[in-house]
Amino acid sequence: MTIVLGDNRYGKAETRVVRVTRDGDVHRIKDVNVSVLLSGDMEDVHLTGDNAAVLPTDTQKNTVFAFAKRYGVGEIENFGLRLARHFVDAQPTIAHARVEIEEYAWNRITERHSFVRDGTEVRTALVHSDGTGGRESVVSGLKDLVVLNSTGSEFHGFIEDEFTTLRPTDDRILATAVTASWRHRGVGTDWGDSYRAVREHLLRGFAETHSLSLQQTLYEMGRRVLRERREVCEVRMSMPNRHHFLVDLQPFGMNNDNEVYFAADRPYGLIEGTVLDDDAPDAPAAWS
Repeated sequence: MTIVLGDNRYGKAETRVVRVTRDGDVHRIKDVNVSVLLSGDMEDVHLTGDNAAVLPTDTQKNTVFAFAKRYGVGEIENFGLRLARHFVDAQPTIAHARVEIEEYAWNRITERHSFVRDGTEVRTALVHSDGTGGRESVVSGLKDLVVLNSTGSEFHGFIEDEFTTLRPTDDRILATAVTASWRHRGVGTDWGDSYRAVREHLLRGFAETHSLSLQQTLYEMGRRVLRERREVCEVRMSMPNRHHFLVDLQPFGMNNDNEVYFAADRPYGLIEGTVLDDDAPDAPAAWS
């Protein structure tokens, strides 16, 4: 038997950065969580403990802070590309960089410098780079986008066996917390405009689909994004079914005409799927 070192990478996870941009008394906030993973000529550090090829993870953390000061954060896709290219271009032992960023939105309370956190939704970006002039990939996304249709959803015609208790319905609440990511064809996109447009198409796809299943809704949401935004070539989604069950009010002499529900948080159905353009460029399997 021959034992060899397989794929490997290392980095600094979850560096939290809050960047305040001050224009006199008027401030702007960027609140991000940055994770870096690097790979390259790392065989010796694993096999012999020789650290000569290793850029310390503490240095990676410091680079994130320094770049936030030097360049600002801006659109998180651009910030990720700038960091990834730097790590590969600056160090000969590093061949590939993966940078993942979450952004937490804040809304103004006043016109100057007071803010309130904008719900639970999080914007995301995942960047891969082989350095300036090399292969690159940008995946934008969001998570915890909570949506609900109070009608316009059915579920029936499913398999029934000896353990089935779920009753078919032609009118139910459909609720979920969307996690979505979308791969771009290139890196020359207006990231902010693209993000806002894709998010709106996801919302419209959810709202405007008369749903016979959450799977159908997922597909229609992804299809709408690909149809309307040519810079996007692939959409991946994970959508838990946040079940709402009608409460039996008959013991109290009351009818319940789809008005009062019990919102169950677990267990829940989980629907995942990918919608892609069949002429989309392939994404390297390792770039995840």
